[in-house]
Amino acid sequence: MKPTLLILAAGMASRYGSMKQTEGFGPNGETIMDYSIYSAINAGFGKVVFIVREDFADAFKQNIEPKLKDKIEVDYVFQDLKTFVDENDIPDGRTKPWGTGHAMLCAKNAVLEPFAVINADDFYGNDAFIKAADFLKNKCTQKEAAIIGYNLGNTLSEHGNVSRGVCQISTDNFLTSIKERTKIYTTNGSIVFEENGKINLLTGKETVSMNFWCFHPSIFNLTDILFKHFPKNNMDNLKAEFFIPTIAEHFINEFKGSIKAITTTSQWFGVTYKEDAPSVSKSLNALIENGEYPSSLWL
Repeated sequence: MKPTLLILAAGMASRYGSMKQTEGFGPNGETIMDYSIYSAINAGFGKVVFIVREDFADAFKQNIEPKLKDKIEVDYVFQDLKTFVDENDIPDGRTKPWGTGHAMLCAKNAVLEPFAVINADDFYGNDAFIKAADFLKNKCTQKEAAIIGYNLGNTLSEHGNVSRGVCQISTDNFLTSIKERTKIYTTNGSIVFEENGKINLLTGKETVSMNFWCFHPSIFNLTDILFKHFPKNNMDNLKAEFFIPTIAEHFINEFKGSIKAITTTSQWFGVTYKEDAPSVSKSLNALIENGEYPSSLWL
């Protein structure tokens, strides 16, 4: 059975200022996720499922479907405030969905095979998809998942703070802990993160999650259980988010599962801020010149 690629594309891109999921960065208007899908197809993935917002689904489909016709099976799942949530548990004033873990849960009925989950606006590279596909086809079980890890210092933006899941890795390359740090940035030559009003120092050599995970579909049952009480428990926090690293922590600690930490030689880059866009286009052009991707992906 070929694995599925689940792409989180429902983010509101508040810091970017527009729908970066469908913005063209390649020489022929290719989006970042076009490159991910291209790499996934070549690595042996058989289906791609997009998590999108229903209000821009039609425009999204018009952008995607002509490119992917006859290349890979495509499906869509909507994420909104009410998905898997009792309406009485939605606080007044809440406008955004519940985060990456909730987005993944929305695909519970659409993904029945081992799958990788990624962000639409992050570039992960060919090697990352090759290693993910190998794990999903040959090693993924109800008790073993995987994370594709990147070096923190290579994942920052020059234009503002970023959120990263900072990983602790055992000597035999398994994830032992992951903590979501939502405000990481560089100041005076140092990399720091803010938490509870305090500034904490990082080395830049930490392994971080760029939200590239490999799971058995049984993870949806655990996710459903964990998310069930999250909205009600956060009625007073309109910005509370249910993250995939939260699921991973419970998978390790309560479910007694293991998560293999897979390193990749691929270069990561992404667009958090509008000012990141020129460097993304430059990086893609360099990869094309080096022969890693064709100048036009879908012709």
